[in-house]
Amino acid sequence: MRVLIFGATGMIGRGVLLECLRDSEVDLVVTLGRQPAGILDGKLREITHHNFNDYSAMEESLSGFDACFYCLGVSSVGMTETDYSRVTFTYTLAVAEPFSRLNPSARFIFISGVGTDSSEKGRVMWARVKGRTENALLGLALDAYMFRPGFIEPLDGIESRTPLYRKLYAVSRPLLPLLRRAFPNHVLTTRQIGRAMLQVARQGYSQHVLEPRDIRAAAGDPRHG
Repeated sequence: MRVLIFGATGMIGRGVLLECLRDSEVDLVVTLGRQPAGILDGKLREITHHNFNDYSAMEESLSGFDACFYCLGVSSVGMTETDYSRVTFTYTLAVAEPFSRLNPSARFIFISGVGTDSSEKGRVMWARVKGRTENALLGLALDAYMFRPGFIEPLDGIESRTPLYRKLYAVSRPLLPLLRRAFPNHVLTTRQIGRAMLQVARQGYSQHVLEPRDIRAAAGDPRHG
């Protein structure tokens, strides 16, 4: 399997990158972003790219893949809808459209979030924008899957790049065992999400929008029910 990862320096992106590097069925992992992931591995190739609106000069680098894991994203805190839409919607579609054309049999997995508004009409800005992005991806000639994780526990030394989230994780870390027992379908680890993404990339899933319960099931966790 040959996979392409966007957002490999973020929390979820790094989680799926590590799972890909561990997986013997993954032959090549290509990351594309503004910064290298800082990992040395024989099957990892990193491409530095700064203009997330335009891939016209590098379409050859976007072809030949079995899956794309699109984990690039930002917190909406303090952002206008225009700016958040540019990062979440415009950047995503800018790569999904050529990727779908260049890799017609590949699967595309987009990291969304619990509470995403598929109607695109709700009052919560980030949820509307995520919903619009999901709908646009599902409308392409592309086998696309929307992952909607809730609370994420970072493992393997991974940290969120968002200062607010790092503070939240620091405060909540002692409570995580209790939270996992009380809400088994709402607390996922970066390993579970990474494993689920790989499994869906291999075999697809029965639905194209995966809530936390579905992500847990796709990861092969017997406690998903």
